[in-house]
Amino acid sequence: MPETQITSYTDPRLSAVYDALNPSGPDDAFYIDLAGKTPKSILDMGCGTGRLACHLAALGHSVTGADPAAAMLEIARRRPGADKVTWLNLAAANLAIRTRFDLIVMTGHVFQVFLTDSHIYAALQSLRLHLAPGGRLAFETRNPALRKWEDWTPDKTWKRVEVAGIGPVQLHHVTQMVLGQLLTYESHFRFGENDVVHTTDRLRFVNRDELAIFLADAGFVEVTWYGDWDRSPIAANSPEIIVVAGLA
Repeated sequence: MPETQITSYTDPRLSAVYDALNPSGPDDAFYIDLAGKTPKSILDMGCGTGRLACHLAALGHSVTGADPAAAMLEIARRRPGADKVTWLNLAAANLAIRTRFDLIVMTGHVFQVFLTDSHIYAALQSLRLHLAPGGRLAFETRNPALRKWEDWTPDKTWKRVEVAGIGPVQLHHVTQMVLGQLLTYESHFRFGENDVVHTTDRLRFVNRDELAIFLADAGFVEVTWYGDWDRSPIAANSPEIIVVAGLA
């Protein structure tokens, strides 16, 4: 069963805005440090526009970038150094390749697009099967205890960015509905006075205790938890729930 895609990532023009809205930061540095200097086989699952995958490949790792959004992969394939990466138009649950990886990463809160228990289990079990002995899976999800969706209002999320080949783009998010762990929200992209695109998407906010059960049931027995990109432990007010999980 395929996981849900963020609508914005399936539209070529909206996908082009992604990098301007999400510049490299401490999250990239965390995963690059986790990969280390010794060459490894790495899968960047949900690689998006390929920034991290290409960076890891430039450092000497053997990298595969996979994403279900073809529009994002088209951007990834045009990046400098993209020829060093193997690109796959696949969702996590649909992976069925021979390669086994020393490290699998899911960045950019990709984990939150798995909306149901069955989606989560299918993704985690598939990724586990693609780990080499001693391999690790690393990803993050937003800490639901902070209820950050309450700040997803036009005035608090408004941004203006310059996008190569497009020009200035304005964006804001609006929370529509929260039902249990599921958030439904709108994104508004303004490309010009009479050129506005609206998308509606959903994310799931899973807490640490439930996530620990999902990981254990999928076969991950060694789990290290962090609350932020500086590797600090999880606290009630930590912005992230960061997982580094291994097998027995």
